[in-house]
Amino acid sequence: SLGPVSVMAGRARTHPPHHPAWTSNPTLSICRSVLLADGMFQNSQELSIGVFLVIVTQVCCLSVPSALYVCFCRTLSGDHVTHLENVSEEEMNRLLGIVLDVEYLYTCVHKEEDADTKQVYFSLFKLLRKCILQMGKPVVEAQESPPFEKPSIDQGVNNFVQYKFSHLPSKERQTIVELAKMFLNQINYWQLETPSQRRQRAPADDAAGYKINYTRWLCYCNVPQFCDSLPRYETTQIFGRTLLRSVFTVMRKQLLEQARQEKDKLPPEKRTLILTHFPKFLSMLEEEVYSQSSPIWSEDFLAGSSVGQIPIHTDICPLTSSVCAGGEKRRPPEPLAHEETKKPRIVGDIPMELINEVMATITDPASMLGPETNLLSAHSARDEAARLEERRGVIEFHVIGNSLNQKPNKRILMWLVGLQNVFSHQLPRMPKEYITRLVFDPKHKTLSLIKDGRVIGGICFRMFPSQGFTEIVFCAVTSNEQVKGYGTHLMNHLKEYHIKHDILNFLTYADEYAIGYFKKQGFSKDIKVPKAKYVGYIKDYEGATLMGCELNPSIPYTEFSVIIKKQKEIIKKLIERKQAQIRKVYPGLSCFKEGVRQIPIESIPGIRETGWKPVGKGKELKDPDQLYSTLKTILQHVKSHQNAWPFMEPVKKTEAPGYYQVIRFPMDLKTMSERLKSRYYTTRKLFMADMQRIFTNCREYNPPESEYYKCANLLEKFFYTKIKETGLIEKIN
Repeated sequence: SLGPVSVMAGRARTHPPHHPAWTSNPTLSICRSVLLADGMFQNSQELSIGVFLVIVTQVCCLSVPSALYVCFCRTLSGDHVTHLENVSEEEMNRLLGIVLDVEYLYTCVHKEEDADTKQVYFSLFKLLRKCILQMGKPVVEAQESPPFEKPSIDQGVNNFVQYKFSHLPSKERQTIVELAKMFLNQINYWQLETPSQRRQRAPADDAAGYKINYTRWLCYCNVPQFCDSLPRYETTQIFGRTLLRSVFTVMRKQLLEQARQEKDKLPPEKRTLILTHFPKFLSMLEEEVYSQSSPIWSEDFLAGSSVGQIPIHTDICPLTSSVCAGGEKRRPPEPLAHEETKKPRIVGDIPMELINEVMATITDPASMLGPETNLLSAHSARDEAARLEERRGVIEFHVIGNSLNQKPNKRILMWLVGLQNVFSHQLPRMPKEYITRLVFDPKHKTLSLIKDGRVIGGICFRMFPSQGFTEIVFCAVTSNEQVKGYGTHLMNHLKEYHIKHDILNFLTYADEYAIGYFKKQGFSKDIKVPKAKYVGYIKDYEGATLMGCELNPSIPYTEFSVIIKKQKEIIKKLIERKQAQIRKVYPGLSCFKEGVRQIPIESIPGIRETGWKPVGKGKELKDPDQLYSTLKTILQHVKSHQNAWPFMEPVKKTEAPGYYQVIRFPMDLKTMSERLKSRYYTTRKLFMADMQRIFTNCREYNPPESEYYKCANLLEKFFYTKIKETGLIEKIN
């Protein structure tokens, strides 16, 4: 028989060569029958090759006395090792590394108690053992290969930062980027709970789907951290929203708990970031993770293009450093290349490169229509002051309600009483008993506005998810806190709350005092919800107007005014750039000195270069009889106008001395009637030119303060109104 074989105990990867611990460690006898019985190798040939590689590993890495190696080789058949004679040193090192991984996985299989994890370890063990025998490279056999979902967690968090925080100044935005990096790093090294543990914690969840993702995570992310021979991927690069949903709630709770426990150990510069900003970042991200309509998980999201997104790359920080057979630490794998998901280009779109270039010039808040200190200027958005107060923690927004299933919190009850008082005071027409009943009705909820711990406003509503709408019942802000943008910011928060709950329509009955407010918030009398959906569900109010609002899930309503303001500034900068390109001084027009009274606009030098296009042109009537009839009607209306009397007949020389020396081309309504009767006006342009000449001649001969001058202006306006009514022109300039 082969007899006992002496090999050194332990693993080469956990100790560098010639480590003192190895010299004092006794040898371990591994019998051939034991190795076969344990299933590490299936026959004598596999055993011989495997043990040979283990022995070589120990000899190369640990300087085992050569006598032991020679003694062992005498018992081996030369046929077992002849195929290794021509193998390169690099290939031998690779095979030795796989041997170490096989040995470690073999230990893991025996120590692991969880059945699902044990099965994965054993499958990888067999895969690596096969690679040793065939001298191949390990490839995990699976129906799908990474990435498993698009967009990835990394891309989704990128999109989230762009979606929610792109409006912030560069310094604040960089803080958010740091939080995103921190979060992604935590996911990459997060230990997933086993499927059996998850079944006990959340039996209603998709157990089969989680088990698939858990198996993939073990094979591609977790095991490769300690098995160098397996290719390693980052969790955030190959998994998407599905995996994130399965771990987010537990992960968020543990991260915040750990931060609170270790707050005293944190450096001062990190303490505020982790204890103050990180919880709010996680709360906002949680809403997007579990919302069915969040745009950040769409492959068409604009931030998905490499041009428009804020790059967030996590640094690889292994939990433990691994030493391979060659003595080198593992090198982090290259991040998976993203497939760029760009929106289809529309003709007329401005390139993102140009937008980013312009954005770089307006990052200073002072350039965005004035500094933030000037909140109540004419250029400020209605909710700007409220938004800044919320950011500083001065005000808070909470959706609260009464409950019959559990004992309500004392603070919530106090807020509900405060809301009842605000609504009763601000809505005197409503009976107090009715307000109290609805505010404390468990079927109703109220978005409350809290300032300094007390309620100063709110919106009471009832959701009808099956009907696809929500009824807004009461909406009020206490009188001494009005005109600060709180009402607009309240409504914007309510819109985002409903988008997260997949309800995209509001209905409300507004009295005469509230119609203006609701119009400013996007409500109109044009109801988008089918009548059959809401009749019998909402309460009718006498003397009130039913108004509705349809929500767009792609709009971040609480930041919408900031985005619009930035868009206006971008357009302003783009116009300035265009003007700088086309700005050119042309010589003045000399034709008017030669007696020309009018010229076409398009003949002005440089007008077309500015992008001007003719407007106000109407249809030309091709039927002569129809044109005659239309022009006759217009002329009759003009002649009947109260200001037409100065222009009814040609000007007499006796009444206006020197008139014909000043006016070279006289015209009057009588002459136009004769021309119309003789079918002179074959086009509308001839008719309009003669009529315009009447007004131009009058203004040229008479002073502006004269009665004739005023009559010409009034009659001209009336004439063009009639022309437009008949469709001969489309727009009055």
